[in-house]
Amino acid sequence: MSETSDSSRIESLAAIADLDLDRTARRGYPEAVYAEGKTIEQLQVIAAEIARSGTRVLFTRLDQTKADALRRVLPDLGWDHSAHLAWHPSAFPAPTGAKVVVACAGTSDLPVAREAWLTARFLGRDADLVVDVGVAGLHRVLGHLDSLRAAGAIVVAAGMDGALPSVIAGLVACPVIALPTSVGYGAAFAGLAPLLAMLNACSPGVAVVNIDNGYGAGYLAAQITAA
Repeated sequence: MSETSDSSRIESLAAIADLDLDRTARRGYPEAVYAEGKTIEQLQVIAAEIARSGTRVLFTRLDQTKADALRRVLPDLGWDHSAHLAWHPSAFPAPTGAKVVVACAGTSDLPVAREAWLTARFLGRDADLVVDVGVAGLHRVLGHLDSLRAAGAIVVAAGMDGALPSVIAGLVACPVIALPTSVGYGAAFAGLAPLLAMLNACSPGVAVVNIDNGYGAGYLAAQITAA
């Protein structure tokens, strides 16, 4: 790359972002880029710097059009349409530490649960995804007790009444990360009702992340279960 073109690249990047390329060395985990609200051109400039530096990275809240555009800069890009999550490089690292389990109350909660599950895997954890175990049929949770009790941390994604984290936390010894989703009818208030229910969990050992924040839940589970 010529000196002029390299200078242009730096100026373009400096105008939109200051990438934290040392985050892995400082915190143990790479940066995540929140794609929602960023233009395709901005994401491609960011991706070009990632390609140049060889940095591992997650892109959250990424739609199909933006994922296709990023692949033109980062050909080795993993992508999950349901989770709206992409990662580079596409191969997950060999897992270390304790197992993470992500439990999903219903199919409608699955996109957020998948974001948590894939984030934990990208950050180096062996992670299982358990789906459709909401409290309307408690026998479904009980059918997964062996898997849940073998986990080092459990992420529980639920909307509606948000009761599932309390139920699971009462059955296991490990920390439970409650992940409220914006799934539900009017009085669920786009995730506020399950958020408040989870904050008021009567089972001890429950931490709560923000509404639909699968990335934050998966990240915290990876930290808890680090070797």
